[in-house]
Amino acid sequence: MQQLWPVPGDAPDLIELYRPPDQPWLRLNFVSSLDGAGHVGGKSEPLSGPADKRVFGLLRMMCDALVVGAGTVRDEEYHALRLDENRRAWRLAAGLPEYPTLVIVSARANLDPGHRALAGAPVRPIVVTRRGTDPGRLAEVAEIVAAGDDTVDLPAALDELRARGLRQLLSEGGPQLFGSLTAAGLVDELCLTVSPLLAGPGAGRITSGPPIETPEKLTLRHALLAEGLLLLRYTR
Repeated sequence: MQQLWPVPGDAPDLIELYRPPDQPWLRLNFVSSLDGAGHVGGKSEPLSGPADKRVFGLLRMMCDALVVGAGTVRDEEYHALRLDENRRAWRLAAGLPEYPTLVIVSARANLDPGHRALAGAPVRPIVVTRRGTDPGRLAEVAEIVAAGDDTVDLPAALDELRARGLRQLLSEGGPQLFGSLTAAGLVDELCLTVSPLLAGPGAGRITSGPPIETPEKLTLRHALLAEGLLLLRYTR
C-alpha cells in the first residue's frame, strides 16, 4: 500500500491515518466503481479487494457501534459482528469493549430474529425503528430503540446511541441510509474506496433518496493506492 497524499510514501500507519477524533463522530465507509456504481449484481464484494477489506476491518475495530440498514444486512448477508483475536486485543488495550455493537435501522422492524447477524451476535444488537412499530420476537434478541413517528428520526436515534456510550459510529450503508444521514447533516466522515472497474449502466449509486438543497463540501485527509484501488478519506 502506498500513500499518495499528503506525504507520499510506502507502508503508511493505517491506525494513525484512520484514528477518529476524540468526540462523537459518524463515519461512513463505502466502495464504488469508477463509474459510480455501489454494487455489481447486488453485492459490493466484486468492487472490493484485499486493501479495501483491510481498511474495512480496521474501521470496525475502531468503532463503538456499526450502524447499518436492514436491507444491507439482508442483501449483503451480514454475519455476526465478530473480530479476530488481534483486533479484540487492540480494543481492550484502547479501553474499548471487546466487540462493537451492531445497530440495525429498520422502519418496519421486520427482521428475522434468527438471522445470523442477530442470533449469533457476541454483543446484544440494537434495532432502531419508529414509535408504534411492533418489534415482535426481535425484542428477544435485540434492544429496541424507537425514534420518530412516520419515519425513523435519525438525529434522535444517534443521540440515544451516544447517550448509551456509543460515541464512535461507523455506517456501511446502505444507500438509503447514507442519503438520509446526509440529508440530516449527520455525516462527519466518508471513507471511499474507488475500484478500477466499470460496472456499466443499471447499478445504483452508493447513496439514494430525495435530493438535498445544499451539497456539503468535505475535505480530503489522505489518499492511498493499493492493487489499483484508490482509498480516500474525507471529513467535515
